Amino acid sequence: MRKKTILGVFGFGCVGQGLYNVLHQTRGFNAEIKKICIKHPEKKRPIDSSFFTTNRDDILNDPEINVVVELIDDVDAAYEIVSSSLKKKKAVVSANKKMIAENFPALLRLQQQYDTPFLYEASCCASIPVIRNLEEYYDNDLLTSVEGILNGSTNYILTHIFDNNKPFDEALKDAQRLGYAESDPSLDVKGLDPKYKLLIILVHAFGIILRPDEIFNYGIQNLKDADIRYAREKNARIKLIAKCSKIDNRVYAYCMPRFIPLSDTLNKVTYEYNGLLLEGAFAEHQFFMGKGAGGNATGSAVLSDISALTYDYRYEYKKLSQKLNHSFTQEIELEIFVSYNGETSPDPADFTGISVKHESPGFNYMIGKINLAKLIRATWREDPAVSIVLTENNF
Repeated sequence: MRKKTILGVFGFGCVGQGLYNVLHQTRGFNAEIKKICIKHPEKKRPIDSSFFTTNRDDILNDPEINVVVELIDDVDAAYEIVSSSLKKKKAVVSANKKMIAENFPALLRLQQQYDTPFLYEASCCASIPVIRNLEEYYDNDLLTSVEGILNGSTNYILTHIFDNNKPFDEALKDAQRLGYAESDPSLDVKGLDPKYKLLIILVHAFGIILRPDEIFNYGIQNLKDADIRYAREKNARIKLIAKCSKIDNRVYAYCMPRFIPLSDTLNKVTYEYNGLLLEGAFAEHQFFMGKGAGGNATGSAVLSDISALTYDYRYEYKKLSQKLNHSFTQEIELEIFVSYNGETSPDPADFTGISVKHESPGFNYMIGKINLAKLIRATWREDPAVSIVLTENNF
């Protein structure tokens, strides 16, 4: 039987307004927003001011509010809200992938200690139901790989660059204006946002809990016009790819740009959309695609979690309970394309093999194989004049 749901919402930005919109267009769902906690009461907002408060205790201490929805940018404040709510046995829904990734062990303990559900579908791929599928559909499948485009704003930027010849900065401003990019764009363009999502996916796919700094991320901020031209010459585009994969009982994970051939399934994923490829021993290959950014898309995922709570749904963390004993490794070999200027160049000694080396007045690059652990330690990769893209020869 569905419960009467009284919501207390923290934050009324892009996602908060998206939740309000989808909630008031959904029929047959017995839920209402009682109070919304905001930081700046002077801002003009599209709904009545009686909904708003600046005092978080108006939500946390209200016995009528049984679901707290956390949708703010401040990671420390978000964690305090979520942890306080769980301690008060209020179910929580969040879209804050950074807060979850940085505090996952503590959040897991709180759920168990206070026997209270915490759902966060919207934290990973907005409109794509990734976590619930991993928890329910793939609970007994032997997953071998999860990879894809997990960041709508960088995909929006790269689509404009390749399809519309827009400069990087112009495409980024468009993404921010439309609410696709984070308030701090470095979270997107440096690959941090998809890394946080990948950390959450690792828990539900392989039962592995990591710290964010254990997953290597390399973004698109250093891409040069020459890299774009090279991709076009090779009948490919560049996409920011997050991947976790299992070899025997070892699991590796990273987030990096990759050349994607025009014929590849992931090239169907354009603009603010996300796309996810899953491979399992039984289900084999499956592909999910949906909007990965925007208020209504993310708001719909938040509402889905709220709806699930009315049926007493909670994550069972099945891959953790199965004690699969997978180990995490960075000892894998990747093939990478590295472009650089005349002053900074990668150290050939870091590579296990170099297949191509090109030097000209306007464009220098090499293609070679390198151990991921070695790449992480390489100082040359941190130079802004260096750009790194995975080749298509990585599986």
